[in-house]
Amino acid sequence: MLRYILAWFPMIFIAIVNGLFREKILRIRLNELHAHQVSTVTMIMLFGIYVWMLFKIWFPISSNQSIMIGLIWLILTIIFEFLFGHYIAGYSWDRLLQDYNILQGRIWVLVLIWITMLPYIIYRL
Repeated sequence: MLRYILAWFPMIFIAIVNGLFREKILRIRLNELHAHQVSTVTMIMLFGIYVWMLFKIWFPISSNQSIMIGLIWLILTIIFEFLFGHYIAGYSWDRLLQDYNILQGRIWVLVLIWITMLPYIIYRL
């Protein structure tokens, strides 16, 4: 499992590049909410491509292992998001929790669902 934990770290780089794309390209053309929504979709696609390629190298040995990978990635992502967002980026806890408000069109939770399910989905494919 250690290699899958280590394989999670490039996802940080993917997320940062996606965030730069949102701020430098999408925000010029779209309002903040729509830029957030489009960037959520692009992150889902980028993570899908990354994990598909990763599993060509390190294929999980079982469906249970693929489920465990997804759960570990979910935990790492949430921990990183809140610790980095609060202590490095300086966002308030309320600001960080805003991205989870689906009723306001914030669809970040779809990324969390995706990275949790993605290893199992690709394993089954």
